[in-house]
Amino acid sequence: MIHRYNGHMSGICHKLYTAKQVRGIDSAAIDGLGIPGYELMCRAGTAVLGTAFAQFPSAQRWLVLCGPGNNGGDGYVVARLAAEAGIDVTVSSLVDPANLKGDAAKAYADWLAASGKVETWPIAEDARFDLALDALLGTGIDREVGGVFRQAIAYLNQLGCPILAIDIPSGLNADTGCAMGCAVRAAGTVTFVGRKRGMYTADGPDYCGPVTFDDLAIPAAAAAEQAAGAGRLLSPDVLTTALSPRPRNSHKGSFGHVLAVGGIEGMSGAIRLCGEAALRSGAGRVTLATAAAHAGLVNLSCPELMVKAIGADTTWLADNIADFILAVGPGLGAQAWSRSLLDICLAADTPLVVDADGLNLLAELCAQTTVQRSDWILTPHPGEAARLLDCKVSAVQHDRVQAAMTLAERFNAQVVLKGCGTVVAGPDGSYSICPLGNPGMATAGSGDVLTGILVALLAQGLTCRDAAEAGALAHAAAGDLAALESGEMALMAGDIIDHLAKVWRSAGA
Repeated sequence: MIHRYNGHMSGICHKLYTAKQVRGIDSAAIDGLGIPGYELMCRAGTAVLGTAFAQFPSAQRWLVLCGPGNNGGDGYVVARLAAEAGIDVTVSSLVDPANLKGDAAKAYADWLAASGKVETWPIAEDARFDLALDALLGTGIDREVGGVFRQAIAYLNQLGCPILAIDIPSGLNADTGCAMGCAVRAAGTVTFVGRKRGMYTADGPDYCGPVTFDDLAIPAAAAAEQAAGAGRLLSPDVLTTALSPRPRNSHKGSFGHVLAVGGIEGMSGAIRLCGEAALRSGAGRVTLATAAAHAGLVNLSCPELMVKAIGADTTWLADNIADFILAVGPGLGAQAWSRSLLDICLAADTPLVVDADGLNLLAELCAQTTVQRSDWILTPHPGEAARLLDCKVSAVQHDRVQAAMTLAERFNAQVVLKGCGTVVAGPDGSYSICPLGNPGMATAGSGDVLTGILVALLAQGLTCRDAAEAGALAHAAAGDLAALESGEMALMAGDIIDHLAKVWRSAGA
């Protein structure tokens, strides 16, 4: 997903908001700072026009499809400005524009005053356009789209020309990122005032396309009341802030000793990927505590890894675990051996990452007793999150941010909810979303690589929150580099490890 920054940039440009919070910023700008609402609408129209010209320079015949409210008003402003610039503009409205109120009514009146016309919906079947602009529904949608709006969305999606969404694709929930029955599939979206969190997770990236943001020159002070509940869109500065150049006077003990626990017989690959990712992410030493059946083989092609065979006797693990920073779960399995290893890790007073089978066993354990600890990171995919929350996967995907926040509070942990728009949430109610990554990363072992990255960052002294955010971003960035080289279909988890060095180097580490 591409993120373009144009227009005026204030301190709110990397914040993420709900639709209600964005309305609060808008109201603060108008009522508190005295910026006329129609002035903001005209600024929005100018931002859309500039983006349209930049992204679709050859488009000369535009369709602007307007709905009720201020999103429709934005459409009339764009139409007027485009016509003034020599574009052949067709405007159609799904509602009687004579019934518009406030700023939207003024935008419609100015369009008429500029000799503009509004065509009757539906559009003639033989009409042809180079670009369509979606100004139908805006951010307020919270129920399934029906009626004439559903018909209009279907019309836009089959039109055969690029669609530029104004503020948000119609039908996309601004808070959850879920398509409400249907949504416009835009070739790009220009969004204003504040970034809507739903645009960056779940269905959001598929429907929004490349996102361009403009804060409409609203001073950051207008967002002050919304700041406490705002999230954060992760950007490369997360890595440069979290990481620093290594002192010249360093040794391997300066960067921590990771112990990755897992790899039941037949599952040596998962723990090996985790360990190698930890080495490639800067851990000074990495030991794998794994099944005796393959302990002598798992590091043959990666001799930098140390290995400790763990059989039925887990005394060594219990006696020495305090010396390590821990990751447990990759290839752990669900046998008695698996549960005993997880129990030892959970009881240890040392930072811990829990993934994969470790999360599934944790869900079983939580059904019997309360698990209390601190300094840990949980890295579920939606299925594992559903087991931890005792709900359906669809409930997790229906509101990924809320699911991650609920898990974080319940387990007093930093949670990395993997998927499209990975969500990082903390027990204090804070959250962030990673806009990087690609479908090629949905492959066996990718999560094991993430676990290795996270535990390596913990071993180097990062807090659980900093490690979770930096690790999620680095993992996704490496995946994107791998996809550029191999394509998404051919991408394997090991390819992500191979591209980590470029990510760390770009961050100055």
